[in-house]
Amino acid sequence: MGGLRHIICWLTLVLMHLGTASFAEPSDRAIIAAMIAPPMELGAALNDKGVYQLLNSGGAEAGYVFETEPMAPLPGFSGAAINVLVVLDLNGQFLDAKLIDHNEPIFVSGLGEAPFHKFFEQYRGHSISDSLVVGSPYGSGSDSSALVYLDGVTKATASVRIAHESILAATLQVAREKMGGIAASAPAFPNVEYTENLNWDDLINQGLVTRKTVTNQQIDAEFKGTIWSDDDPEATANPDAPYLDLWLIDIGPPSIARAVLSDDSFDDLQRFLQISGDDEPILVIETARHGLVSEDFVRNTAPDWISAEQGGFPIALRDSDLFVELSDDLPVALQDGAVLILRTDRRLGFDPTTEWTLKVQAVREHGMFHPEIGSVTLNVPHVTDARFFIRPEVVKPAAPWVGAIRGRANDLILLTLFSIAVLLLLGLRLNRLAGQRYFTQIRLGILGFVTVFIGWWGQGQLSIVTPLASLRAALDGGSFAFLLYDPFSLVIWAVTIIGFILWGRALFCGWLCPFGALQEFTSQIGRWMHLPQIEPSETWDKRLKWLKYIILAGLVAIVLVAPDHMDKAAEVEPFKTAITTFFIREWYYVAYAIFWLVLSMVLFKGFCRYVCPLGALMAIGGLLRGRNWIERRAECGSPCQLCKVKCDYGAIAKSGKIQYSECFGCLECVTIHDDPKKCVPLIISDRRETRGVAAK
Repeated sequence: MGGLRHIICWLTLVLMHLGTASFAEPSDRAIIAAMIAPPMELGAALNDKGVYQLLNSGGAEAGYVFETEPMAPLPGFSGAAINVLVVLDLNGQFLDAKLIDHNEPIFVSGLGEAPFHKFFEQYRGHSISDSLVVGSPYGSGSDSSALVYLDGVTKATASVRIAHESILAATLQVAREKMGGIAASAPAFPNVEYTENLNWDDLINQGLVTRKTVTNQQIDAEFKGTIWSDDDPEATANPDAPYLDLWLIDIGPPSIARAVLSDDSFDDLQRFLQISGDDEPILVIETARHGLVSEDFVRNTAPDWISAEQGGFPIALRDSDLFVELSDDLPVALQDGAVLILRTDRRLGFDPTTEWTLKVQAVREHGMFHPEIGSVTLNVPHVTDARFFIRPEVVKPAAPWVGAIRGRANDLILLTLFSIAVLLLLGLRLNRLAGQRYFTQIRLGILGFVTVFIGWWGQGQLSIVTPLASLRAALDGGSFAFLLYDPFSLVIWAVTIIGFILWGRALFCGWLCPFGALQEFTSQIGRWMHLPQIEPSETWDKRLKWLKYIILAGLVAIVLVAPDHMDKAAEVEPFKTAITTFFIREWYYVAYAIFWLVLSMVLFKGFCRYVCPLGALMAIGGLLRGRNWIERRAECGSPCQLCKVKCDYGAIAKSGKIQYSECFGCLECVTIHDDPKKCVPLIISDRRETRGVAAK
């Protein structure tokens, strides 16, 4: 029989583990958002377990929204978890609790869904610091009661209690991590390698066992002055007799468990802990008339008369459903008492080495037909010596930006080398580069690298979103740490700012922008196909160039007055479609990006010249330029207009002056300026010299 009992126990533990071990994925954000009652709305995700910010009508943080299943998937009677949406305010008060999903047989094919949904409405207005228990409501109950009753559902008490435990377990995780101001520390685990030969007397003498005794007279005093003061005749008749004689022992440490359990029960417990390794087992023994649980108690659920608290937060207790035999060395009175092994999950913040309090509910009824329930709470503080536990060393994770740099180390090295090469090439050998016979091929090769490596591979397409987000952070007094999460783009921003001083907007817009490079490629294709080119008149060219500044101003206005619409407004840039997602998006975004690329085949880089808000910002940043880096001659503009005619960007005035706010650094004018066969002033000068020599 003993072997059969062990097999049954083992199979039960395995099934329990299968039901509780796997943590579900959070529901789709849209499903959660639809369940938030206006004027509140769902905010940003705070972790990967489905915890979100709750935002009020003004967009400020008002609390937290989360599901229970991803964090506390306690199995119901169907084996599946009961998933509940919980909404908390910043003070830990329940704003709402709604049933999302379940498969409890009693509700699916018995009582119907309505009672289950109604049960969760009771959480509204209660606080996580309340000791919430499922049971009969206490009506005009005792003011001295530390418990808050939630009315259960008749015939479905066990399912309701499981749902309640899930809510408490998930809520406590959020409370400790988000509201307590501290992240949950590494839990203390029993040190299985630590052995100490202990007996019952050793446990008593070392304070490893806590005993709480309450006489009938003392419990009568607790109810004195209430309507329940005379509702326990036995207490009145025997005032000195024990009402409660409770013994409390943490049996997670093997040395303690071995001292109080029989060999079979000790082995069963160790098998249980192998499967449920995060549970801390608590042994409670009661030898007086109070008992441990009511007649309605269902095994493997939370005890209805017992709760616990640590550090101001409730501790979720649950029956371990283990058969318990005590050691023969324990006093006979204990062996004849009521015994339970309760369990709590250390991952929810429970620390057995820090004092915690077991709360025992003493209940009385007044009246016959509709009795009013009153209760008082008896506190039993307990702590277990730290020598029996180990606390895994918490490896402090590196800052997210450090991880981002490490994760892209190779890309960053290559990008840095490329950036240095471009800076040196343009800064020290610009004229020689422009004079190369294969300059066009070299330039297109660089732009190809920019498109493939910086754009599609490195996702380094700069966007107006970043400076606008920085503006918003500055106005709100927020952090700029978000910039560090994309070190690849940050390097490009750094190089671009350096380029402002040396070349104005030309470095980024002409050499480092992946979408600009794509437009240049399509422009080359258009010319190879001999497509007719569109060039607006000088008047319209000037007018259209103001459009990008108007768009930039509009985006800044949206950031200031309607920041929630910023993401949509920023789609004026086709960068996300063409570069970030490689055209894998909704058809209208793809059509928009392709439109600009096709247009570039006949209107050279039309988006960059007339629409790009980032280009407008780059032009403003170009005011930092400290030099006129393109050489000019006195004859440039008068009489020679060749550079102006050849400039596809319209960045050269009739006077021959370079308009650096519109210059993309293509070096076409530099090529002409240095070529004695193309530059008209050089050609004329050469002819004059030739004639002078001939005249002599």
